[in-house]
Amino acid sequence: MVAREAATSAPASGGVPGERYAARSESSAVRVHRALRAEIIEGVLAPGASLTETEQAARLGVSRTPVREALARLVAEGLVTERGPRTLVVSSIDADDVIALFTLRRALDEQSARVAAASADEAQRATLRRLAARFTAVDPAALAAADDEGRHGYYALVAEFDAALDEATAHSPYLAAATAGARVHLARVRRLARDDDERLAASAREHAAIADAIADGDAERAAHATHLHLHHALTSILRHLKETP
Repeated sequence: MVAREAATSAPASGGVPGERYAARSESSAVRVHRALRAEIIEGVLAPGASLTETEQAARLGVSRTPVREALARLVAEGLVTERGPRTLVVSSIDADDVIALFTLRRALDEQSARVAAASADEAQRATLRRLAARFTAVDPAALAAADDEGRHGYYALVAEFDAALDEATAHSPYLAAATAGARVHLARVRRLARDDDERLAASAREHAAIADAIADGDAERAAHATHLHLHHALTSILRHLKETP
């Protein structure tokens, strides 16, 4: 059916029908990948959850082709694991995985903080100062709100900080690429501590310290603040892993 459609659909004004179909397929695959990745990171799709092309295609209202492409990308990213022929599941998270991830993150994030502190321009430093003030102003009571909006707002603020850090280190493309690849998994394990209001409040203060140090151009203070933040985050996540069945 797909081949027949590509062969018989004549373009209205130039262009190759097969290319137009490929573009539509690619766009659908991108949307499916984005949706599934978000659900994995948020924990909607829990570790060990089975992912079949047929079920996901029906659930997301697309054909199996974009689902197949999206799942292949998720396997490459390490968010989905092949457990056997035609059997895919959401990747598990255990203590060893988290420790390995944070070992990598410590090296990448401390270096990113140093580079940003040394090379950020005035506009970027001003942005980081504003972010530091917003982290300082985070209300612990909002993090404990029953509707979870406070936590969503906090994670959005963290995303803004990550974007500002990326901008300040954009001239180091290899560092930026390595950081982006690990950040997906960090966002996933962060959710393990999302119910720990005290930890999130402390994390806000730690982010403020990092942003202030980068804005001040103090590379070693920025790296040290990053090191402390990651140490406390790792300790909290490992405790939650131990307590959670």
